[in-house]
Amino acid sequence: MTTPQGARARARMEVTTAIKDEARRQLAAEGAAKLSLRAVARELGMVSSALYRYFPSRDDLLTALIIDAYDSLGEAAEGAHAAAAGAAPAHRWVTVCEAVRGWALTRPHEYALIYGSPVPGYSAPEATIPPAARVALVLIGILREAFEGRGLARTPVPAELASEARRMADELVPGLPPEVAVAMAAAWAQLFGLVGFELFGQFKGVVAEAERERFFRHAAAQLAHGVGLVFP
Repeated sequence: MTTPQGARARARMEVTTAIKDEARRQLAAEGAAKLSLRAVARELGMVSSALYRYFPSRDDLLTALIIDAYDSLGEAAEGAHAAAAGAAPAHRWVTVCEAVRGWALTRPHEYALIYGSPVPGYSAPEATIPPAARVALVLIGILREAFEGRGLARTPVPAELASEARRMADELVPGLPPEVAVAMAAAWAQLFGLVGFELFGQFKGVVAEAERERFFRHAAAQLAHGVGLVFP
């Protein structure tokens, strides 16, 4: 038998889901900067005061959407990595990068929310950090496995960057060399730069649309080389 508490919890979950679904629809239509709790409430046939019981402010709703997006992207990356178990680290790296691209192409407005222009007046809280790190942790795990196995090809870090490289290694990729930390940070930025360029139309007239999947796969392989992974 369903308890009253269980029924209330289920009802609350259903309303929360409906609110976030409508908010995502508004993101697609208007962009994150124009997201409005009042507009969401109006479209759902709710009074604003009722919606505030679920999300006290627009920023709370944005945070929930951001966490959902990061978690969804992280699940896509982790799933792709698990499906490629047994493949060489370099191949798994490319597979994970392709999963990031695939997720972004199917959920462009959510991608724009987490990797597009900052939302004016909004500052993401610390609660968004663990979900945001999920893709990076998958890629770092691939590097760690390769380093502990066959090793990684490392590009020396300039002397003037050595201190910062050591800090990055200690804080971001403990147990991996400073050169790997620097290469990983650069590859991370380039990965999302590639995805963003494609998603936001920057490759128009540069890479033919029919060739973008192959182009991305090649670029992801180049990123793998850059972080020291070697294809067998």
